[in-house]
Amino acid sequence: MPEDLLSGAQTATYDASSIEVLEGLEPVRKRPGMYIGGTDERALHHMVAEVLDNSMDEAVAGFANRIEVELHADYALTVRDNGRGIPVDPHPKFPGKSALEVILCTLHAGGKFSGKAYQTSGGLHGVGASVVNALSDSMVVQVARDKLLYEQRFSRGLPLGPIQQIGAAPNRRGTTVTFHADEEIFGHHRFKPARLFKSIRSKAYLFSGVEIRWKSAIDDGETPTEATFHFPGGLADYLKETLGKASTYAEQPFAGTVDFTEKFNTPGKVEWAINWTPSRDGFIQSYCNTVPTPEGGTHEAGFWSAILKGIRAYGELISNKKAAQITRDDLLTGGCALVSCFIREPEFVGQTKDRLATVEAQRLVEGAVRDHFDNWLAADTKSAGAILDFLVLRAEERIRRRQEKETQRKTATKKLRLPGKLVDCSATSREGTELFIVEGDSAGGSAKMARDRKTQALLPLRGKILNVLGAASSKLGSNQEISDLTQALGVGLGTRFNVDDLRYDKIIIMTDADVDGAHIAALLMTFFFTQMRPMIDTGHLYLACPPLYRLTQGAKRVYCLDEAERDEWLAKGLGGKGKIDVSRFKGLGEMDAKDLKDTTMNPETRKLIRVTIDEDEPGETGDLVERLMGKKPELRFQYIQENARFVEELDV
Repeated sequence: MPEDLLSGAQTATYDASSIEVLEGLEPVRKRPGMYIGGTDERALHHMVAEVLDNSMDEAVAGFANRIEVELHADYALTVRDNGRGIPVDPHPKFPGKSALEVILCTLHAGGKFSGKAYQTSGGLHGVGASVVNALSDSMVVQVARDKLLYEQRFSRGLPLGPIQQIGAAPNRRGTTVTFHADEEIFGHHRFKPARLFKSIRSKAYLFSGVEIRWKSAIDDGETPTEATFHFPGGLADYLKETLGKASTYAEQPFAGTVDFTEKFNTPGKVEWAINWTPSRDGFIQSYCNTVPTPEGGTHEAGFWSAILKGIRAYGELISNKKAAQITRDDLLTGGCALVSCFIREPEFVGQTKDRLATVEAQRLVEGAVRDHFDNWLAADTKSAGAILDFLVLRAEERIRRRQEKETQRKTATKKLRLPGKLVDCSATSREGTELFIVEGDSAGGSAKMARDRKTQALLPLRGKILNVLGAASSKLGSNQEISDLTQALGVGLGTRFNVDDLRYDKIIIMTDADVDGAHIAALLMTFFFTQMRPMIDTGHLYLACPPLYRLTQGAKRVYCLDEAERDEWLAKGLGGKGKIDVSRFKGLGEMDAKDLKDTTMNPETRKLIRVTIDEDEPGETGDLVERLMGKKPELRFQYIQENARFVEELDV
């Protein structure tokens, strides 16, 4: 070892003083992504949801019927309700602090753990209000309780003084929270009136007993500066407004509400509304405890299961044998659905609550919806017949397309000049097949042994593909990696791309968990975004999630995606005996076939991230791609300057 490096190694001490302990809300400011999913515009608007959810919980619990949301000229935001008001008396565990201060300055402090204060709630982990406090340079909370008005001010998670009684409030009650997002965290991002307006309106639909008032000092030219939302019809009203004048197969949607207490003797309820239309693509918007779940979850699964079983049973009842061919995918074609459930202690995937994981929710929702759907179909035979005919037609069309694809695929390998390095699968139909795009031959070797030969294909890349943003079309046509990729997929580029020609059901980018791997993944996603955008829109593009660590204790083996998960397992132990050995995978090529199969390729045990484009702000995705991958280095440099402060460690 060179002498200068050796001396450097000797002076870099690593002892107890090197261990950093983050106190209070410091972890939130250090790693905002862990709590609100990032520091981008989506994360910024999630702060509003965290505060609004607390007011909605008061309304759902029956203690509030009015919520006001106001966007100020300086982009501060106020959420006010007429609920019970956050408790202001001294906290039993911290006598020197008010309960308000404990809630806003302590992670995992709240009134929703025991179920005594709220039967169902959207805020669960006791982190929502405190996270907003930590990431705001200014927060003012006023509480009207017992005919008195209290106020406390905070900045970046710290109280600026004790709680103060500032006057009488004989005709007022509830909580008012005003906060201004910290530019040190969110940079140039600002609240968008249109985005706030849309999310607030959807909240009002989710609970018919609440009135939400909107006011904005910022006029974007398209969003009303004042509005009041109150929808007694709930989701049925929401669906009616969403579909507008589109023709539907049922005159009235199948809609209803079931209280779980009456049917299953458990707290909670489910509300739904669904209709089918030939005029537009189908969709489902689901919610749990008024929190949107864009990635679905168990409540969605229970809902579709009830609808599918019901429509098949109706087909059998009227002797339509073709109804048995209908699948969930057919229901989604033209099926426009809204589902909102309220349950106790729901389990979400991640703090941003994008997906519901509570297993019991599937049984509750399916059981509640199924009986009502059977009765609705039997009572309105005209609508039932029209819907059944439409779904049978969709099923027959799907089966015909699949058979055509199977015929095409059988001859495709003979007709297509497939790249020599493609390791193809043996399946003759596209359904259920996967193409893993891997970097290098070493990773390809492990993946080749780990794959399921019937459904999983591999395409190794030699290094980084061309950055297609701004590249001439002649360059695209002559680039070997891009040529191999398009041939393997069986599609054309740009306007010649047809998603129906895609030879695989899932396209999975599988790169090393390092800087080079991330760059290759970014180049590939840029390529697909610019040249094969419909592939992303229709949900065919995924990222694999290989683990960084393997922990072994005797026969017990655990894989960890990152350092945080590793540290969590090390802290609680694996449950075996003896020392825990920690192995770090520097690349996919270092993983043996068993490791790679168990963690990254086996559909039963792996985790995939589906690449999607934010439907609310599709233009922003293109802007970000241009900034990061375009020809103007100054835009890239500006982005790095704005966001580099969030990168604490680089693993090169």
